[in-house]
Amino acid sequence: MKKILMMTIMVISTFAGYAQLPDPGFEVDARTAIVITDPQNDFLSPDGVTWGVVGESVTANNTVENLEKLFKVAKEKGMMVFVSPHYYYKHDHNWKIEGALEALMHKINMFDRSHTLKTDGFEGSGADWLDRYKKYIDEDNVVVTNPHKVYGPESNDLALQLRKHGFDNVILAGMSSNLCTESHMRDLVESGFRVAVVKDATAGAILPGLNAYEASVVNFKMIASHVYDTDEIVTKIKAHKK
Repeated sequence: MKKILMMTIMVISTFAGYAQLPDPGFEVDARTAIVITDPQNDFLSPDGVTWGVVGESVTANNTVENLEKLFKVAKEKGMMVFVSPHYYYKHDHNWKIEGALEALMHKINMFDRSHTLKTDGFEGSGADWLDRYKKYIDEDNVVVTNPHKVYGPESNDLALQLRKHGFDNVILAGMSSNLCTESHMRDLVESGFRVAVVKDATAGAILPGLNAYEASVVNFKMIASHVYDTDEIVTKIKAHKK
């Protein structure tokens, strides 16, 4: 009986060990860049069109402040930042195939811009950067990619820009957690990048019976090499010596 009990305990312990997610880890090195998705008014400003559903999560996570910490430490350390924005032009509103949230974004004129080659009406619009980020995004260490059109970077030049600049490792943050941020994580991982996600430098919609942020954190932990909070990754970046 004792032998059977010991064997049972061993089997349970073995399965429990497999049930624990491994943590591959992530180190900041010379081939590491920061990627920030959609640091724009429509997500992060109380005047933005999505604030009613994302504001609670943005506020709880201190997302606005934490994204600024990433921009700031990158500038201090001369670290490259790649911003992947979301823009919609007039021709995008003529799409015949749309998912649920695509249809909603077009209906509420989210991220709208008047013209592909002009900035008329852009300043202060929902598609514009949050004011507090502009001084960082205008710096030479920041690359603004082509806009992504749905959620992931498959439709823009993010991966190309990262590869051309010599980066293999990505620290990922931005909006919104279960949509553009998670989709960027998935595509970058599929493209061979090592990705760490900063879980409190993002946020998601909270709706009746649906907490998009909580759903995304589960996937961050299952897919990314590591999940940081902002203060942890800022400390690691500051400690990195070129």
